[in-house]
Amino acid sequence: MSMTDFSDPQAVAMAAAADMYERDHATQALGIEIVDIQPGAARMQMVVREDMLNGHQTCHGGFIFALADSTFAFACNSYNIQTVAAGCAIDYLAPGHEGDVLLAEASEQARSGKTGVYDVLVTNQDGKRIALFRGKSHQLKGEVITTVQPD
Repeated sequence: MSMTDFSDPQAVAMAAAADMYERDHATQALGIEIVDIQPGAARMQMVVREDMLNGHQTCHGGFIFALADSTFAFACNSYNIQTVAAGCAIDYLAPGHEGDVLLAEASEQARSGKTGVYDVLVTNQDGKRIALFRGKSHQLKGEVITTVQPD
């Protein structure tokens, strides 16, 4: 096991994401994968499966929301401080279709004290905008990384 350099914000972000992903069974079950993590930012993707389609044969909005919400969560937990959603909203711009690769990109807009604001843009494999999500975060006590670090 390699030790995380806690003086390097990028190393902390990557270690926190890896540790959190290992415990995030919902994100894993949806097939959501981490593409990139940086302090205050995350990129994650998901392939739209047949079992994610609604009665219109487009991706159910709940799955798009879950992708955006997970990406928001990984971005705001990238500082290794346990952080949860205080509120969020989504605007759907276009449908996702079976086989689409949806990419969610979260970026920190503001962070002060225990709160933050993050925007998430969801696009498909052609760069078409599928949804815009805004999440407000609240920091709790404790760290994200739970694995024992060697001395």
